[in-house]
Amino acid sequence: MPWDIHHRKGLWLPQVGWWLDAQARAERSFVSHAHSDHIARHREVLCTAATARLLHARLPGRRAETVLPFGRTHALEFGVTATLQPAGHILGSSQILLEHEDHGSLLYTGDFKLRPGLAAEPCATPAADTLIMETTFGLPRYVFPPEAETIARLIAFCQQAVADGATPVLLCYSLGKSQEVLRALAPAGLPVMLHAETLRLTRICEQFGLVFPPYREFDADTAAGHVVICPPFSTGLLARIASARTAAVTGWALDAGATYRLRTDAAFPLSDHAGYDDLLTFVERVRPRRILTLHGFAKEFAQTLRELGWDALAIGQGNQLEFKLSG
Repeated sequence: MPWDIHHRKGLWLPQVGWWLDAQARAERSFVSHAHSDHIARHREVLCTAATARLLHARLPGRRAETVLPFGRTHALEFGVTATLQPAGHILGSSQILLEHEDHGSLLYTGDFKLRPGLAAEPCATPAADTLIMETTFGLPRYVFPPEAETIARLIAFCQQAVADGATPVLLCYSLGKSQEVLRALAPAGLPVMLHAETLRLTRICEQFGLVFPPYREFDADTAAGHVVICPPFSTGLLARIASARTAAVTGWALDAGATYRLRTDAAFPLSDHAGYDDLLTFVERVRPRRILTLHGFAKEFAQTLRELGWDALAIGQGNQLEFKLSG
């Protein structure tokens, strides 16, 4: 039974009747995590409990939900089963493993991070016949330094800013990166203020067991001496801080001239995506017969995999691919 995979604002599996991370409203979509570029107002979703709660917070409204814990197999149509496995990207982020008795297995990673993080479940690497993987950092230059080293530099930046009478402002996405950074700052004992949206999502993460150091909502009148965590481009908040010293916290900090391009005083390469070396390690652990790459440097990473002897192809905009799960 050949499977059709259509790539158009997400991946569409017509023979199962489900989308994978549809970015426009769909009848039924697996939602790997609650970042804005992976969600829409679907009629029915398949996801983890944490993703369902965060999805409701970001896109309120009624929808049918199939909420699965990690590792529990759920029957879909046409003899296909689905099992969610942790992706290590943000809290509740999941991969989906689709299996058919006759045709084998397909693993779709969504966004994932193989390195252990402070605000997400550890990433799993289940075996699969076919692997569809995100390759945001699929070039050799994107090998991240040890996270303990990056966190130590980030803390030193904050401590120096406070010592200089400036207010350190860490620019992080409100969901995922902000919680990671907040937990990373705990050993320093620095007082922390959060942007209102960051605070709202952090409180939801607490409901799912994440423990954070003390924090409070941003208040311009008393921000001096605090570390402020806010989303990038929070121009209104930044305008209210008299002596802001800004730092971007992003994997793209590995690029030359990152601080100039991001218009910040510093940049720290802390990412919630897999680096190039971890992408290769992930493939080695899954041992798929066929690999389809998606996002970022998909074409380049697929070429790398082919040179290493893997059967790999990049999924391009508008591509339609047909293959058997059994290879």
